[in-house]
Amino acid sequence: MSANTATIIPLSAVEPDMIEAVLDRAFGSDRQARTAYRIRAGMDWLEALSFAVLDEEELLVGTIQCYPVALHERDGRAVPLVMVGPVAVVPERQGEGFGIGLMAAMLEAEAQAARDGSPPLAQVLIGDADYYGRWGFSAAATGGWRCPGPYEQKRLLARGPALAAMPAEGMLGPWTQ
Repeated sequence: MSANTATIIPLSAVEPDMIEAVLDRAFGSDRQARTAYRIRAGMDWLEALSFAVLDEEELLVGTIQCYPVALHERDGRAVPLVMVGPVAVVPERQGEGFGIGLMAAMLEAEAQAARDGSPPLAQVLIGDADYYGRWGFSAAATGGWRCPGPYEQKRLLARGPALAAMPAEGMLGPWTQ
């Protein structure tokens, strides 16, 4: 993907039905049954970290959404995190770099927020370590974390300097203050 062929825009500039159509095409219409949806249940995506990508013909080909979630400890304490995903690209355009561009936009927005004084939060996702490892995501800190539904422990990945202060154990779920 080059800057001449794609445009990254705020996800808030895209009609919700169009976002849903991309997600259905990328993950199937039964996607809401996935564990990631349970983790972020009832949460709205974070506008500052959520983007869409348009191709050279200005067609919507992908989206990234980030959500406020928490790692809930046994004592009831909730430690906030950002859940990255879904990162969705329509099937016929996968492998062209659109997902990489969306991740880069999100990470740059996160870095800008940190420069502006926002405290950094660890990021978590359920995904392929070979793909997301290029951005520092790994399962190294998530061995004691649990999810409210089926998942593969090796696919529960996290990143960020705030990981050092995260609890070793807990249940992922929506961020409720």
